[in-house]
Amino acid sequence: MSPVTNALRKRFLASLDGIGEGRLTLITPEGTRHRFGHAGTEAELHIRDWSLLPRLASRGDVGLGEGWIAGEWQSQTLEGVLTLALRNLGNLAGWGEPGRLQAWRMRFVDRLMRMNSRRGSERNIRAHYDVGNEFYQLWLDPGLTYSSALFGPGDDLERAQARKNHRILSRLARGESLLEIGCGWGGFAEAAADRGHRVTAITVSPSQKGYADARLDGRADIRLQDYRQVTGRFDNIVSIEMIEAVGERYWPAYFATLKARLAPGGRAVLQAITVPDAEFSIYRRRSDFIRQHVFPGGMLPCDAAIAHEAGKAGLRVLNSHAFGQDYARTCRIWSERMQAERPRIARLGYGDDFLRCWQFYLEGCAAAFATGRCDVVQVELGRAVEAD
Repeated sequence: MSPVTNALRKRFLASLDGIGEGRLTLITPEGTRHRFGHAGTEAELHIRDWSLLPRLASRGDVGLGEGWIAGEWQSQTLEGVLTLALRNLGNLAGWGEPGRLQAWRMRFVDRLMRMNSRRGSERNIRAHYDVGNEFYQLWLDPGLTYSSALFGPGDDLERAQARKNHRILSRLARGESLLEIGCGWGGFAEAAADRGHRVTAITVSPSQKGYADARLDGRADIRLQDYRQVTGRFDNIVSIEMIEAVGERYWPAYFATLKARLAPGGRAVLQAITVPDAEFSIYRRRSDFIRQHVFPGGMLPCDAAIAHEAGKAGLRVLNSHAFGQDYARTCRIWSERMQAERPRIARLGYGDDFLRCWQFYLEGCAAAFATGRCDVVQVELGRAVEAD
């Protein structure tokens, strides 16, 4: 072990003494067991290679995920480890923060190399959604809904996704025409068409467009189109977990599109993943594992940012419903289903690094929603002035 790594090891073990919530069992590469914390949920972390520590020191929480992918650490309680880390961020002596140079590099990649211009947006979305419909079919619900479910008593994932769609449909204004911005594989579009809506649904993913076309079979107009290219007006607009892919720089264009495309008296319903208002100023200045490795070009809003951008565009918030714990449960189910399908996913040609990345992403999201670091909301918007 190099002197630098040995110094990092001592600093890392000392920082774990600061754990104030939860209990951690740490197993070192030499097989030594250390126990930290006094009460709460238990988690176990096995460091297989001390090279994890230089990675953590330089790249913070992004490095933690990269070390997981590289196999430098493992855990049978991954969500538990990440939950414990989130609950003790203030006590871990800065291990979650990247170094200054690495932080600058990550922000450069996020803001300049992955901008969501029309061409950039297509590239960023395809990087995530066009990895193959077969992959998503193995672990999403049968309706291929890739957004938070809304659970009721006794619901399985499929019923909870139908409940989510029903709630959105129940909040719409009168009128048949409906625009869905970011339609995924067509699950909500199908539910809306079955309720008698005349649906226009857009996506920039060719894989999703082809699947949704076949699924709806003429019952909806499925377009391969950027939201900035849509024309006409609609009685209602729905956008389910699409704003996260827009990028902060383009939020004004997104909300201006909602305003321009919404008919007088109409209603827009957004389902959005959010960060707390109080943490947004810090979040927006840094990067994270998801933006670096899963959703290029992504950026989560906060409730205040949604209201502010909507107001600038001439819209107002009419209602908001939060259900973050349901997203934690949704992500757990997705991860469990994906892990159960590892052999079939491998036969599709996806390697272990790919699967470990997705496991870290899904269980990290479960931890973020469970601890309140993220939330999910259904926000209803109407025109601020109903005169045209």
